[in-house]
Amino acid sequence: MTEENVILVNEKDEQIGLMPKLEAHEKAVLHRAFSVFVLNDKNELMLQQRAHHKYHSPLLWTNTCCSHQREGETNLEAGNRRLMEEMGFQTDLKELFHFIYKAPFDNGLTEHELDHVMIGYYNESPLINSDEVESWKWMGIDAVKEDILINPDDYTVWFKIIFDEFYHYLEAHKL
Repeated sequence: MTEENVILVNEKDEQIGLMPKLEAHEKAVLHRAFSVFVLNDKNELMLQQRAHHKYHSPLLWTNTCCSHQREGETNLEAGNRRLMEEMGFQTDLKELFHFIYKAPFDNGLTEHELDHVMIGYYNESPLINSDEVESWKWMGIDAVKEDILINPDDYTVWFKIIFDEFYHYLEAHKL
């Protein structure tokens, strides 16, 4: 299986090249990414627990799904593709905002991403892909915020950053 490339971008989200994903994370090069937050009608967030065999952040809790766009793929196409690959369902997604963050991991890799944050709504149980996801749960948004403060080591580095941005977006906008 060939390694997937990520799309290198500048701060204006203009594509400036491609690079293998692992190399981009080793070199901390800015690249395009996306994060999907799925809520149910009780305003609970669907969280996933990363599979135990992942090469970084195994068994940590994170947002519904996240990944990298492929060349020629729109942000929404990428979000729906990965939602189906990881969680086994699709729903209408809407892009809310994007921002740049940098998050180093304990293993020497670094996420340096221009992240497109999307929201969708779904009320059923997912059909998780055990190659990607260990478990999942619904959790109220305020409960997630509180639990991150109490148990920060239970969550991925990037989720803590992205969730904070997402939470402030929800405070400022009525969805």
